[in-house]
Amino acid sequence: VRDVAAGRSRGSRGDGESHQPWKEKILKILAEIQAPLSPLVLRLCSWALLKLLNRLFLSVQLHRGQLEMVLRAARTPGVPLVFLSTHKSQLDGLLLSFILFSQGLGVPRVAVGSQVCSPGLRALLSRLGGIFLPSRMEQTPSNRDNELPGAVLATYVEEVLKSQQPLLIFLEEPPVALCLSTPAREWLALVYRAMRDGAVPDVLLVPVGIAYDVVP
Repeated sequence: VRDVAAGRSRGSRGDGESHQPWKEKILKILAEIQAPLSPLVLRLCSWALLKLLNRLFLSVQLHRGQLEMVLRAARTPGVPLVFLSTHKSQLDGLLLSFILFSQGLGVPRVAVGSQVCSPGLRALLSRLGGIFLPSRMEQTPSNRDNELPGAVLATYVEEVLKSQQPLLIFLEEPPVALCLSTPAREWLALVYRAMRDGAVPDVLLVPVGIAYDVVP
């Protein structure tokens, strides 16, 4: 991040005052990507989600064999978990987060795709573990103006993996199934880059998913 900012500000005085605008830009980009988890909001939303599930579905069933495999993977020492999932419904992120959290796996950071979110919904999802591509990268994925947002995002993903927070990536965007989405490519490339650059020695990819009798 510092290298990219220094490259853009080449020719400036190089003192603390000239770097202040870059610090502000970096903090603004980071705020677009994530927000600190809120235990109070997590508890309230867990309670509300239970009420919602009781109204939407007759039952929610966990496959015990698959759950045991996920728990065994979580016990692997020193290796961050990256959950990969198909995307059947907009409820998938909340459901999978709730299930993983209820099984003692912590609150995963959920890579939210390109679906349009209001500022209020985006702020709420961020407090629940949602992470987003910076807005400039969402609009122009290959533009050179994205060097600084891209560097901040890459560093953030490295820190998530190094701290062994679970990361959940949806591979597709509903209603388009069986097609790797553009945001998924971005997130997977960031995970690969973190391994390639030696930020983490290894990553454990764990497939997870939800099946519905009727997709809500």
